[in-house]
Amino acid sequence: MLNHLLQVLPFSVGTLRLLIVDDQQVNIRVLHEIFKQDYEVLMAMSGEQAISICRGQQPDLILLDVVMPGMSGHEVCKVLKADPATRNTPIIFVTSHSEPAEEALGFDLGAVDFITKPINPVTVKARVRTHLELKLQQDLLRSIALIDGLTGVANRSKFDDDLALAWRRCLRENSAMSLLILDVDYFKLFNDAYGHPVGDNCLRQVAQTMKKQLRRPSDLVARIGGEEFACILPFTDHEGAINRAEAMLDAVRELGIMHRDSAISDTVTVSIGTATLVPNEALSAEHLLNTADQALYKAKRQGRDQLVSVML
Repeated sequence: MLNHLLQVLPFSVGTLRLLIVDDQQVNIRVLHEIFKQDYEVLMAMSGEQAISICRGQQPDLILLDVVMPGMSGHEVCKVLKADPATRNTPIIFVTSHSEPAEEALGFDLGAVDFITKPINPVTVKARVRTHLELKLQQDLLRSIALIDGLTGVANRSKFDDDLALAWRRCLRENSAMSLLILDVDYFKLFNDAYGHPVGDNCLRQVAQTMKKQLRRPSDLVARIGGEEFACILPFTDHEGAINRAEAMLDAVRELGIMHRDSAISDTVTVSIGTATLVPNEALSAEHLLNTADQALYKAKRQGRDQLVSVML
């Protein structure tokens, strides 16, 4: 079931990530040994460190000790459930307490399960797998509403959500992020010449070709207009953005889709604008989007079938 869900999800999630949170190294080592063969295992020894990892690396499930110095597991759970970026991450409390009142409090805070110490490897593996399957099923249902029906890539709503999320993540990490805006050159003329069904197929091919050029699970291609696409590249600098944009230009050319009415080529081409910056409190994701859009229009004014990049 788990492998099947990973295959049918429209957005790549890469290797599933578990976050183990415990202030005792011996407990972390025990859980790490259990899961290291099947998942990417992240580790934290305090509540504050756990929250930082969740916001920066987005684990798929958290195994959270309840009793820790400083922030307790209950306090960590409250913070994560209050943040839209981490709200849907399942949390399993790991505790030596098995009283009904303790479990009731954990469920009220948003935990999905409890595992009692000492750890039983068979039990913990089965419960983690079950809750990962449930999470992926929920992700799949949510994603259906966020997919562009024509091209199979993300739609505008998904783009807006992910752009805001990527902005917040890169702001926290003081890391560069890049945005690409791509437009199919002379697409109205293509539709007029070949008809809308052929035009629709062209858009599907361009969208899937763009998607194949991505390198990280957090990268996203979305259709944001008729023949306009965008690509969000978190943690990607100016050079990386140019590299991806050039790969997309070449890949679309290599499709060899005939376009007899193009003023610049016998085949379909695209124009791309890229913008890169390190987010700060004085700017917004909208500023990055507008800059990439301006770069796109400059690429079109300069003759199309090219990219223009801006480093802010």
